Amino acid sequence: MSNVIVVVGAQWGDEGKGKIVDVLSKKADVVARYQGGHNAGHTVVINDDKFILHMIPSGILYRDKICLVGNGVVVDPSAFIEEINGLKERGVSVGKNLLLSKNAHMIMPYHIVIDIAKEKALREKSLGTTGRGIGPAYVDKMARVGLRTGDLLQPAVFKEKLSVSISTINFLLENLYNAPSFKVEDIYSTYMGYAEKLSEYITDTDMFINKMLSDNKNILCEGAQGTLLDIDHGTYPFVTSSNPVAGGACTGLGISPLKISGIIGVIKAYTTRVGSGPFPTELRDSLGETFRERGGEYGATTGRPRRCGWLDMVSLRHSVMINGFTGIALTKLDILDGVEKIRICTSYKYNGSLIDLFPKELSILEQCEPVYAELEGWTESTSGITHLNRLPKAARAYIQTIESMLGVEVQLVSTGQRRDELIVLKEQFT
Repeated sequence: MSNVIVVVGAQWGDEGKGKIVDVLSKKADVVARYQGGHNAGHTVVINDDKFILHMIPSGILYRDKICLVGNGVVVDPSAFIEEINGLKERGVSVGKNLLLSKNAHMIMPYHIVIDIAKEKALREKSLGTTGRGIGPAYVDKMARVGLRTGDLLQPAVFKEKLSVSISTINFLLENLYNAPSFKVEDIYSTYMGYAEKLSEYITDTDMFINKMLSDNKNILCEGAQGTLLDIDHGTYPFVTSSNPVAGGACTGLGISPLKISGIIGVIKAYTTRVGSGPFPTELRDSLGETFRERGGEYGATTGRPRRCGWLDMVSLRHSVMINGFTGIALTKLDILDGVEKIRICTSYKYNGSLIDLFPKELSILEQCEPVYAELEGWTESTSGITHLNRLPKAARAYIQTIESMLGVEVQLVSTGQRRDELIVLKEQFT
């Protein structure tokens, strides 16, 4: 019988999913990405080599894995080709082991222009997007006017759909954003060039993945971003344009919920957030700066500095509820080394009352003050430790507190960037 494990970010993204997916890929047959675009960056360190992947699953670093980019992903063909070429240049085998869904929507040049122009127009109320066209591509998907990678295999169909879209897009660009318009022939010519390079990868990935399930293969599903950036369940409107939550794996890959056997929530030992939006436990002092520098908290894709703060149990309980985690992967425990007192937010205070549930209203969340429990820190180094009993007593107590507060078992603990700097408490694939 096959196992299907979904790896989900439990916070605002950047939890270290790339490493966890890389480690779990060892015993998977297929590694599948189910949502998001190339605004995400998954970092994997093998020995002293660092790989930053944006769309291609990190399982590609194993030669014997099939890596699949599902229909829930929006793909910039140029960036996708660049990522393939970058991997090949570093000696990574990319060929029949990489599949791209025919139904994955494409990011078009005008999506990027709209993304940037809209952010500029919002000024101080901007959402802090990466300006890579992800949101506008999902807008066209939902408006049923998007172009999909499968359209590249039918040039006449692609050109016809593009012509219909361009007339509306040009009107919008010229009259709303005062931006230059696009010519059908220019885009058509460029994307037909992409078609030549991508045609070998484009296929019916939903059929493939379900055939793998029938053959009792192990499937590892990875999302980008995190639960609190989910379009439906995150801190809207400061969210991404898709569903990083566990349910997104089903719609983004075309598999039944009944096939999922485990859901691993990746939690950083503290909390970070990139861009705008409420962040109750944010540290605006030297300790926050320390976390940023120690943890290398700069966006893998954009280089933007991440805001840092204490672990937030109110938001994490929300993530547990939405996703139904069967286990937790705790990352960057070593960044807390040497912190004398460690705080965990247990509830919020709003208008003089305690709140235990994560508020849906942004206006309320922005006014919430964290209520903390305090734990003893540890002075010993946890870096590179691979056995739980070798962790300092206070570090073990911190892990146990997280388990107790969330009611979910910590099954993996990362103690450094490298692939082998990990404590495995439970195997995911049997």
